[in-house]
Amino acid sequence: MAKFTPAAHLICPLDQQPLALDGGSLKCLGGHSFDIAKQGYVNLLPVQKKKSKDPGDSKEMIQARQRFLQAGLYQPISDQLNQLVSEQLELSGTDGVTILDAGCGEGYYLSRLATENQLTGMDQVELLGVDISKWGVQAATKYQLPITWVVGSNAQLPIESATVDLIICMFGFWQPEWFTKVLKPGGKIILAESGMDHLMELREIIYKEVHRKDVPSLKHAEDAGLKLVDQKKIEFKPQTLNKAQIRDLLVMTPHLYRANYEGKQSAQQLEKLDLTAQVIFRVLEFNPRPDKV
Repeated sequence: MAKFTPAAHLICPLDQQPLALDGGSLKCLGGHSFDIAKQGYVNLLPVQKKKSKDPGDSKEMIQARQRFLQAGLYQPISDQLNQLVSEQLELSGTDGVTILDAGCGEGYYLSRLATENQLTGMDQVELLGVDISKWGVQAATKYQLPITWVVGSNAQLPIESATVDLIICMFGFWQPEWFTKVLKPGGKIILAESGMDHLMELREIIYKEVHRKDVPSLKHAEDAGLKLVDQKKIEFKPQTLNKAQIRDLLVMTPHLYRANYEGKQSAQQLEKLDLTAQVIFRVLEFNPRPDKV
């Protein structure tokens, strides 16, 4: 069995009581028990909370994203994230730090953050990756790093209230009400979202009409006590994609389901493709509103 890294503040998804490691399981005082998988993760997504039999990204999507990311095609995005995390940790000035990757997928961004920023050797740093896809979390364990990998939902994070210093959410579905529930006052969220021109060359091939959408409004976030404190846009051209990488890109993104048959066929017939990646990073700070405390 692979080594499981227990986190200090995991809670039972059924009764919200603290979970403690007991042999090969996590158990709460209410008698609920969650087995540690042989790969070294724990599933804290109860059956009654699933909206489908196999929620989240499919095994095929995860494998495609693994190949694409391991080729270094999105490394500039990872580098920018790592820089922002370093800046935010310096600003916080705290000794013990808990970092959560909410919607961690196959674990690329959190694992690279841990190694490049040398976080794994720091006693006071706790790293957690949560994703609703069991295939993503299983893939993440293969990095073999001291990170707590959990199958769970961003819409009901199995983490104790006010225990997280920093949440990263890379192209994921973020939930202001749940993120602020687990964040400490003064805690930060780093969001990475697609810019208007992200993958424009691919979109022009697979869609008859391309819609350029800006990043979502933060009105709902502001209502939850979150304030925008920093924003950065990066734009770069990855190396030319070959035929296999074009297919992986299509499979790993929502475009697989949004594009019609003809559009997908047009993309899959390409032998190579030059792309523009455009990503917006937004850093939010949480300060509880007086009426919410």
